Amino acid sequence: MNEIVSSPYFGISLSILTFAAGVKLEQKFRTPLCNPLIIAVVLTAGVLLVFKIPYDAYNAGGEVINLFLGPATACLAVAVYTKIKILKQYWLPVLAGCTAGSAASVASVYGMCRLFGLDRELTVSLLPKSVTTPIAVSIAEQAGGAAPVTVAAVIFTGILGGILAPFLIRIFRVSDPVAAGLAIGASSHAVGTSKAIELGEIEGAVSGLAIGVCGLITVIFSLLIL
Repeated sequence: MNEIVSSPYFGISLSILTFAAGVKLEQKFRTPLCNPLIIAVVLTAGVLLVFKIPYDAYNAGGEVINLFLGPATACLAVAVYTKIKILKQYWLPVLAGCTAGSAASVASVYGMCRLFGLDRELTVSLLPKSVTTPIAVSIAEQAGGAAPVTVAAVIFTGILGGILAPFLIRIFRVSDPVAAGLAIGASSHAVGTSKAIELGEIEGAVSGLAIGVCGLITVIFSLLIL
């Protein structure tokens, strides 16, 4: 048993299986609460606790998965390129909206962390909560933050955005699909984008575009602040 759990293949296999279970549940129930990442985290933690498997043994495979965060970040350029026509047509509102959204997110988190007296590690871990996981983790780790805290913040932000986005759009009477897509993508990244796709084709496309643009802008803001 020790030989099995100490192998990197154990951590990789467990991560893949739990995430696949999360995807199945999300497809079945169609709710942001069944986020594959959350389900994967809960199931993985449950397996480790029930079978008393040391985290270091699991992380031997987890570190291999982390190696793909860099390529995943680079792949965002492909997502932006595929929507180049939308970017050319709406370049000004996209740039302005993403800049405003990223600035509001970073400034609010930084201000709240100062207000509640959080230390630097927690502050840099929470700052990139509104960008997609690969970029957020990279920002946090390079600034000395805790990646698990960043991942948790990103997931929570995405789920909250996915749940509240349709209601907020109705409350504030946002009729422009470009504005709606920008707002969702800038604030709640991939999880919110899945909801934007349900609202309409333009909303989904612009929201997906906002993920990459906001990621780049947030990196610049974090460099200036940190």
